[in-house]
Amino acid sequence: MAFQQTQQETPILKYPEDFGLHPNVSLENAANMLFRAIQTSQTQPYTWTFIDKPQEGQIYLLFMPNPAQSLNDGIRWQDQENRYTMAVQRGTRELEVAEVKYGFIPNSQDTAAWRMRRRYRLHKGGHPQLVLVHYSRVPPIQIVPSLLNNPVRHYPLRQITDPPIYVMGDRAGQKVFPHPAGPHQGGMPQVGMNPQAMITQQNSNMEALERRRERERTRDGSGGVGVGQRPGPPRLDDDESADESEMLSTRTLAIARYRRNHELMEEVFRHAAFDSKKPLSSKRIYEGFDKAELEAKIVKLQDDVRALQAKAAERQAQKVAADDVIVTASGHAPMELTT
Repeated sequence: MAFQQTQQETPILKYPEDFGLHPNVSLENAANMLFRAIQTSQTQPYTWTFIDKPQEGQIYLLFMPNPAQSLNDGIRWQDQENRYTMAVQRGTRELEVAEVKYGFIPNSQDTAAWRMRRRYRLHKGGHPQLVLVHYSRVPPIQIVPSLLNNPVRHYPLRQITDPPIYVMGDRAGQKVFPHPAGPHQGGMPQVGMNPQAMITQQNSNMEALERRRERERTRDGSGGVGVGQRPGPPRLDDDESADESEMLSTRTLAIARYRRNHELMEEVFRHAAFDSKKPLSSKRIYEGFDKAELEAKIVKLQDDVRALQAKAAERQAQKVAADDVIVTASGHAPMELTT
């Protein structure tokens, strides 16, 4: 029986969210979680950490450039890790499972080796470097006495100062450094603040700045402006410039003014375009015509029709008379038509 040896301490990249405790994870559930993790991992940076003495039912999502490397989790395993593959989701994907049994935590309350760890990754049909790790239990066996107090890593664990990093997507390899709060960030929007809250904060900062300038105008006007003289622009001394830079950044102030001006212009054009127009009165389609004029046109058309009918009857009579003359000259009696 091969036993685990003390390993070199190297941190590992872990998805920052907690998945909670789950006593069992089926193969289909593991495949679904790994497939969904491909999308979420493109927008969420992974953090460097040590997996140490996990609880039963704990789940971790790891990014392992070399999935075949061993994983030190603070548990002493009394068995070898076995690997096998299973077809999941109607054969569209292939899931690799690395299973190791009969683990215990040295120098703890574990009196038997009952822990089991399974590592899942999509060998085909997914991202092979995303690994889902789940800890559960198996029927216990006796702990080898020589291993009972033999830890698998050196304590205390070193402190990790490496920043989180994106592991895939357009920002793969980019580190995410914390933004320390400084004395000149009072007017800057906070990270994670929604757009509506950012606009509200910018408007309040602008109002405070305008009130300050109004007080400066009032103080300068009451102190040194004579009768008939126009007060000059407010003086921006060094102190005021420093206060303004502490309250608002140039970009924040410009964005807020740009947005406010567009809102005002939108109000102006909306009233100009719609408020002065009256609704069109609904008229029937024939109300635009003159009844007397239409009747006169009808009478004229009727006279034209009668004149045309008279001309047609006259031409017909002339044609019949011409036929009678031709028949009489030939010596034959005209044919009578009977109805």
